[in-house]
Order: sequence, then C-alpha cells, then structure tokens
Amino acid sequence: MNREDFEILRNGIIYFDNGATTLKPKCVRDAIIKYYDEYSANAHRGDYKISSIVDSLYEETREKVKNLIGAKESSEIVFTSGTTNSMNMIVFGFFKNYLKKDDEVLITLSEHAANIIPWFILQKEIGIKVKYIDLDDNYEVSIKNFEKAISDKTRVVSLAHITNVVGDERPIREISKIAHNNNILVVVDAAQSIAHKKIDVQNDDIDFLAFSGHKMYGPTGIGVLYGKFDLLDKMTPINYGGGMNAMFTKDGYVELREIPTRLEGGTPNIEGVLGLNAAISFIEDIGLDVINTYEKKLRNYLINELSKLDFIELYNKNVNSNIVVFNIKGVFAQDTAIYLDKYNICVRAGNHCAKILDSIFKVGNTVRISLSFYNSKEEVDLLINVLKNSENIWKEII
Repeated sequence: MNREDFEILRNGIIYFDNGATTLKPKCVRDAIIKYYDEYSANAHRGDYKISSIVDSLYEETREKVKNLIGAKESSEIVFTSGTTNSMNMIVFGFFKNYLKKDDEVLITLSEHAANIIPWFILQKEIGIKVKYIDLDDNYEVSIKNFEKAISDKTRVVSLAHITNVVGDERPIREISKIAHNNNILVVVDAAQSIAHKKIDVQNDDIDFLAFSGHKMYGPTGIGVLYGKFDLLDKMTPINYGGGMNAMFTKDGYVELREIPTRLEGGTPNIEGVLGLNAAISFIEDIGLDVINTYEKKLRNYLINELSKLDFIELYNKNVNSNIVVFNIKGVFAQDTAIYLDKYNICVRAGNHCAKILDSIFKVGNTVRISLSFYNSKEEVDLLINVLKNSENIWKEII
C-alpha cells in the first residue's frame, strides 16, 4: 500500500524496523527541499514575505497536530526535538515543581528509557518514589493491577500507549478515569502509537502526551509535547533565549511570552516542522483506520507463519499492535539480525531501550519486527523463507 511513495523501497530492501524510525515518503522530502529552495527564512523573526510564509506554515502545522490528536487549542501544542525531549520537559519542566518528597510516580518495567530515567533522576533530586504497576502473564497492564498500585501518595501515572517491545496497548481512557478520580495526573508516551491508530487526548482525558515525528513518516529531530492548557501554562522552560521572551532589561528583569512560544526558545527545527506538516497530510490522506486495519491483518499473517517454525520463540504472540518480538532458538538476537541483513531484511535486535524489562521477560535481547502499511505479505513470505534456511546462519555471518 502506497509503496511508490517511498523511494528507498526501490533499492530492494525489506524494512521491518518501523518502531525505531519509519521511512519517509516523497512528499516529506519535497516539503523540506521546498523550504530550502523557496523560503529558507527563520520563523517568527522577520518582517518580509518569505519569513511570513514560514510563519504561516509553522503555525499551520501546530493546528494540524492539534486536529490529529484532538487537542482543544493549538496553544497546547509545543514543538520539541522528539519524544525524549518532550518527556524530559514534562518531568523537569513541570513535575519537578509539582511533586514533593515521597510523592509516588507509577510506571511499568516495560517502559522506554525516556519514560524511566527522567523519573529516576527526579527520585534522586527531590526524593519522589518510583513504583511499578505489576504486569500480568502477558506482560500487559490490567486495570486491576493499576488500581492495586495506587496509594494515597500516588500523584502521576506515566505510561506508553503502546510499548516498544511487548507491543501491548494500554487502556488509557479507563486508566485516566480512575487516575483523575484519585487526583492523579496522566502522562502518555505515544511514540509507538501515533502512526498506527487514532489518539484523542480530550476523549482519553490525557494530561500530557509526547511523540516523535520520525516514527510517523516525518523527519528526525522533530517531536511534539501536548499538555492541557492550565498544566502547560505552569511549565518552566528548559531553554531560555531568543523567541521565548517578551522583553528583558539590564537590571535582570525578564518577561516571558505566552505558551507555547515560551517553551520553544531558540531557532526551531523549521524544516522538521514543515516535514511533519507533510507527514500528517500523508497519513490523513490514507486514513489511520485504514492503516490500523491493514497492519493488524499483516501482523496476524506474520504471527501465523512464524508459529509454523518450531525453532522460533515468539514472545508477544497475542498483542494487538504492529510489533512482533522473537528469537531463533539458540541464536543471539544480533546474529539473527546480521543474518537477515544478508538478504536485505532490516530488523531491530537488542533490548530496545527497555533494559529493566528482562527482570520479568526472562530474555535480554530479542529480534523485533515492527510493521508499517508499506510492508506486504510478499515481504513476510521472503522473511519466512530466509528463516527456514537459518541452519546456515553461522556459515553466512562468520
């Protein structure tokens, strides 16, 4: 589906690493080139025509993001460098001032490093407590286990919408309802879900949301931080400098601009924002419902074919996302990846930035396939045929 929009696929590669980053369609490349060739000016800095064009496209993108995630106001959308940057802004720009010693933050062992390490640092700095919601036998978050983890000191729950290893989808709407009934704020890492299913921050009552452009067919180095206006307005900027101040005087007086501008100090990643604009249009033209339905069918086909191979260990057979993790029995994950690369098949191998998951997953490194709508059954068949010949793996990679 839409494979002709991705020039790189003409090179004969089979790209199964979409959880790390997606390929970029021609329209994203064209938007970036057009910026550099036709109106390569700064945003919100010039009183001339091409600068005004940039201003308009930049703010148009903010409006597109607002509509994409169902936000109430475009002022609730902040451009960042990616999910990691967004999560750090949430933790250190808001919660560092909001939380007090012994307040509890709920996460899980299957979170990405960007949703673990900042909380660990805050734990050391101000004495909060990081607690884990127990995962069930399928390594998923149940409402029962979430409720069991809540105490009278719980102030925030911070979860991936879809995890990047297990690939499980969390029941965010139900979690938000329970959390808010207990005066708990809800932070959602949407890096692995934004390109695959519809997100509505108002319907799901999400307080803060983070995601990256490069995982939704946009450029690298651009991300989004969403926050409810009243919460975002209390956020302390991480960067101080040009663009985010209204005025400052020699005696040290500084007056900051309104949100979101005061949270976007310095020259922004303009080409990234305009590329993201094109990526959102590209996704909307196809339709997230169409993408989601197709990817689920393709994953079911992949799982069915992998299950026929008795030398394959599948670790997340029953989840409902685009992610499949497995190993060839007796073969180190990175060796499998190197072997598959001999046949131009790109997969991810390792712990996938979820280094503490192995305490319950019982395996350190896995091979991860993360599908996109431009993958096909024919590509899955080629993968299966290569795996069937994997008794030759040592001859081919040594």
